[in-house]
Amino acid sequence: MGRLSTHVLDTARGKPAAGVRITLYRLSGGERAQLREVTTNSDGRTDGPLLEGEALEAGVYELVFAAGDYLRGSGQAGPGVLFLDEIPIRFGVPDAGQHYHVPLLISPFGYSTYRGS
Repeated sequence: MGRLSTHVLDTARGKPAAGVRITLYRLSGGERAQLREVTTNSDGRTDGPLLEGEALEAGVYELVFAAGDYLRGSGQAGPGVLFLDEIPIRFGVPDAGQHYHVPLLISPFGYSTYRGS
């Protein structure tokens, strides 16, 4: 049974990023449909998979992380224009039977991602 999961780590503070709002979209034929909106828990993770089983289909998805709100809330950014605000990560799911883990590592001036396990 396939599933999609994520977590967020604050690399500037060296700990999980709690309270990050994440919106999940599915892209198809030029359309972008919102599937879910969740917030990370104290471990920087969602309380369960974003999608699993039949809800996860092969195709293109996008996770949008509200990094700016998190950075302001954690005292790492002020009220002005931010270098990083919303961080979109677009990725493909070629085999809906697999586990796709898409973590985000953030700081006020950089981010990275990878396919985790």
